[in-house]
Amino acid sequence: MHRVLVIDDDIELCELVSEYLLPEGFAQESVHDGEQGLARAISGEHEFVVLDVMLPSLGGFEILRRIRAVSNIPILMLTARGDDIDRVMGLEIGADDYLRKPFNPRELVARIRAIQRRSQLVDVAKTADRKLVVVDDVEMDLEAMAVKNRSQIVEMTSVEFGVLEILLSAAGTVVTREHLVKKVLGRRLLAYDRSIDVHVSNLRRKLGPTRDGSERIKTVRGVGYFYTRLDPRAGTGPVADGSV
Repeated sequence: MHRVLVIDDDIELCELVSEYLLPEGFAQESVHDGEQGLARAISGEHEFVVLDVMLPSLGGFEILRRIRAVSNIPILMLTARGDDIDRVMGLEIGADDYLRKPFNPRELVARIRAIQRRSQLVDVAKTADRKLVVVDDVEMDLEAMAVKNRSQIVEMTSVEFGVLEILLSAAGTVVTREHLVKKVLGRRLLAYDRSIDVHVSNLRRKLGPTRDGSERIKTVRGVGYFYTRLDPRAGTGPVADGSV
């Protein structure tokens, strides 16, 4: 069974979530304290972490930071706060997705499965022939799930990896936000949903500008994004065509 760690001080909520996860093939461990939750999250015994923002002894954001310092395990954040800034902060630190309380446990299961499918797609790629996606100075090795920028390893989450794979594969072509959310997060784009935008922002920060100093991932306002492909004939200058 897939082992899921739920770090939340709401005991009744943890029990309710367990009732939905078990029939879906997930073995759940619940921890109600921040420090203990962090220790279990970095133990290597789980495949997924559901992490609440508000916790005793150690807050969810700090737990997330410490996990991301040593592990790329998929993490879904839970927040009871209405402020968008809390959800954005979690994504910027490295959460794969977020869910606002109160929530339908079925939606939680669906979110976990969607993120897992992204990881499983990478596992399938590992078993296939070696496949590289290379655009200018960025190289993605789908077999090793590794990204290099100018020969330097760039650490990223599975969701960031998935977003970058789509953008690189369609380099120079506009990719809609709806397409990215559907393919990477496994759900439809909701109104005021900024999750994919934050993941793109994280990729910009981690990869930096192109060789000529221009923006690597450009925003097409109201549509989506395209990854800049430098014109090899001129040695510089972006090329864009079409849309996905």
